[in-house]
Amino acid sequence: MTGPEVAAGLPVIAALVALGPGEVFVAFIVIGLPVIMMMLIANRYFRLREKRLEVEAGMAAEKAAQYAARTSELEQRVRVLEQIVTDRGAETASQIEALRERARIPAGEQ
Repeated sequence: MTGPEVAAGLPVIAALVALGPGEVFVAFIVIGLPVIMMMLIANRYFRLREKRLEVEAGMAAEKAAQYAARTSELEQRVRVLEQIVTDRGAETASQIEALRERARIPAGEQ
């Protein structure tokens, strides 16, 4: 190996390229196993994140339904008040008293 082949660098490159089965196995363990572990960890992380987002979406939908119900209730109350305010005559006082009576009944039950 002291001839022209060493000067050209051919035997050195050939020695580096030729890997035996044991060296390939070691390379797999050193490089492959950490890559596989990182993939598994990333997969678990993204599944957890997806579940968390699904729960948050469900909670947001529930809150939206509660707000819609409350909005409907408030709209009905405004309609009653508009009717009382725009109604002219002797019925206004009786309607106000009827509403007061309705308000007292649920308050007493609670």
